[in-house]
Amino acid sequence: MRMRSLLTLAGAVAALTLPTAVPASAADGAVLTAGSVGGTAVAAGEVLTAPLASGTAATFYSSATGTSGISCTSSQFTATVTDNPGAPGTATESVSAHTFDAASCTTNVVGVLGVTGITVNNLPYSAAVASDGTVTVTPAEGSVIQTTVVLRTLLGSINCVYQAPSLAGTASNDDNTINFTRAQFTKVSGSSLCFANGYFTAKYAPVTGSGAAVYVN
Repeated sequence: MRMRSLLTLAGAVAALTLPTAVPASAADGAVLTAGSVGGTAVAAGEVLTAPLASGTAATFYSSATGTSGISCTSSQFTATVTDNPGAPGTATESVSAHTFDAASCTTNVVGVLGVTGITVNNLPYSAAVASDGTVTVTPAEGSVIQTTVVLRTLLGSINCVYQAPSLAGTASNDDNTINFTRAQFTKVSGSSLCFANGYFTAKYAPVTGSGAAVYVN
C-alpha cells in the first residue's frame, strides 16, 4: 500500500510539472511587440511611425565633433513591418517615408541664409531591427541612401546631394527610441557651400504602431 501511495504521488507531481515544459519556440515572443516587452507581436503589414523625441533636434553637421551645419526640430519616419520572427532574431521593415519640416530647420553655415528643403531620396529603404537593439538601414540593391538638401544663399538656391551605403542606429526600450549618432554621408554634388561630409544625429521617439508603443525583444 505504501509503494502504491508513493507511485500515485509521483504521478501527480509529474502531471503538474509536464504542462510547463513547452518547446522554446512556443515560449519565445516576437522581436517586435506592442504595449510592453513580451507583449503582443506586431503583425506583418503594421505601419510604424516615430517623430523626433520631444525637446530634441535632428542635426546634419559638417564634422563628427563640430556644430556647424543644419538643425531641424521636426522630422518623422514611417515604416511597414515586413517580417517579425520569434526572439531572439531580426525583424525587417520597409521605410517608406522620412521627412523633415524645412520650416523647423536652421543653419549656421557661413554664406547660407536658410534651409528650403530636405528630401530623402531613393525610398523605400529596408530596415533590420535585431533583438540586441542594432538597427541597420539599407537601400535597394544597386541603389544608395541619398538626401538632397536645398539651401538659400545670397546668390540663390543651391542643391547639396549626400549619399551613404547604409545607416547604423540603435533601438532602446527605455523610451521606445531609435537613435542615429553621427551617421556619415558624403557629398556627391553641390557647390562649395555644401560641406564635404555630413554627420546625421537624431533620436526618434516614441516608435508606435496602431497607437501602442513598440518594444524590441
